[in-house]
Amino acid sequence: MTVLEDRIAMAEDSGELTLDAMFEWLEKMPVPEGYKVEIVGGNIFMSPQRRTHWQIIADIYDQLRSLYPRQRLMSDVRIDFPGHLNGFAADVAALAEGFEPDEKGRLRYQDVEFIAEVISKDTARNDYEPKMAAYALAEVPVYLIADPYQGRCHLYTRPKNGEYTTETKVDFGDDVDLTDTVVGLVLRTDEFPRD
Repeated sequence: MTVLEDRIAMAEDSGELTLDAMFEWLEKMPVPEGYKVEIVGGNIFMSPQRRTHWQIIADIYDQLRSLYPRQRLMSDVRIDFPGHLNGFAADVAALAEGFEPDEKGRLRYQDVEFIAEVISKDTARNDYEPKMAAYALAEVPVYLIADPYQGRCHLYTRPKNGEYTTETKVDFGDDVDLTDTVVGLVLRTDEFPRD
């Protein structure tokens, strides 16, 4: 067992395990530069950001900037979501106009209008399963998964009762029509690289 695992086990035994405690421990650990760290369902995931991954994130961010001021767009910033110990750092998050941080200065999931996640091989299951479930439960109106391995985007909209009721698949190269959503734009994917 590692020191971190020992501390988590002790915290669980005392009933004190919280996202704040887990992130405090992570801040004290030597996380390699270029790695993204998230807590999904109480499990810690570290994944390296590849060039393909970053290029898609930057492309989505650049296109959102036509409608969203910089202060309403986030990347790799902690937002706590419903469910057991879910502290996500979405690849791209767009926040509602007039959003306000909580009493600890953190972003609130209730203010999230759009999430984009770019698939990494080792953590793809998180984006398609527990994170999607948490985003739907939080009623994030628009969730986009960009999958460079498939060369396809998966668009999820209309969350209801903890599930997205609409899924649209769009191949890289075709446009993702978000005009009938809160985002209100057409997202071009013609420059999204594939893995």
